[in-house]
Order: sequence, then C-alpha cells, then structure tokens
Amino acid sequence: MVSSPSARPPGRPRAGVHDAVFAATLRTVGELGYARATVERIAGAAGVAKTTIYRRWPSKGELIVDCLLDAFGPAPLAGGSRAEILTAAIRWVAAKIGEPGVGDAFAGVFSDAVSDPALRVVLSSRLQDPYRLALQEALGEPESRVLFFVDVVVGALLHRMGMTGEPMVDADVTALAEMVVAHFGRP
Repeated sequence: MVSSPSARPPGRPRAGVHDAVFAATLRTVGELGYARATVERIAGAAGVAKTTIYRRWPSKGELIVDCLLDAFGPAPLAGGSRAEILTAAIRWVAAKIGEPGVGDAFAGVFSDAVSDPALRVVLSSRLQDPYRLALQEALGEPESRVLFFVDVVVGALLHRMGMTGEPMVDADVTALAEMVVAHFGRP
C-alpha cells in the first residue's frame, strides 16, 4: 500500500496560534484573575503546549502586553477637533478596559511592572509608546503633556477597576472626558 503525502506538514498547525493564545489569555484572566492566570493555565485553555507560548513570549508579562496590543488595536484619533479627538480616545480606552479580561490584564501587568524594571520597559516601549506617539502627532503636543494625559485617563480608569472590580460607568466616563478636555482641549 502506498501512502499519499500529507496535506500539511507534521506537527501542530501554527496559523492562528496568536489568536488562540490571546483569546485564551483574556478568558483565563477574566475567569481567574491576573495572578492565577498562569502561562500553564493559558496554554491549556488555548490548546497549546506551554513551550509554544514561551517560544513566542519569554514571560507572562510580555504575553499580556502583546495580548493588550491586540485587544486595543489602533486608537481612533483621526479628524475632528482637539476636544473630539480627546473625547474619542477617552471613550475608546474606557470601553477597551471594560472588555472581559482586558482591564484585569492591564491592571495586573501594570502592577507587576512597578517592581520589575524589565517588564516596565516592555510595557512602556511596546504598549504605551505607540499610542503616545499617535496622540502626540494627532494633537501636536510634547511627550510630557501626552504622558500626563495618559496618566490621568488610564490611571483613573484602572483605579476604578481596581477599587470596584467593575469598569467605569458611562456617566463617569463622560464626566472624566469633560474634565480632561477642559484642561487638554486647548493647545
């Protein structure tokens, strides 16, 4: 009997690994919390080996940062007035932090970065910097002013999530946007 060649190479299929791991990461963090969402549990939920994850991401923190980048996608900063751009950015980040697992993952990796200088560099360079640069370009603002905007907005949203376990309600997001736009809305 002659065997026919396989339609795919031996081993596990690689296409879709990132999508499966990112979905499993957010699901696991959402169900168990950041601290208990180990790489082993995430791998099991994604149906991949733990080594598959560690080959792509050397640490849980780096996995979470890339997962957050995927979850957030591009910021809606095009067109409109300064106030419209700022309001859209605030509403966008509030909505993203409110998605299942995203706020928990963000708060967890942020907390870990406080005492982990290497993770702090990854968090800053891979997650914060692309959005900071896009905001600087959209608003024509210096780095220090955009970083303050990020601190105020993301800090308030993560604080609410940490204190209540819930994302900020829409009325409070509106109030936050009004306060921030009053300060940052002028050049």
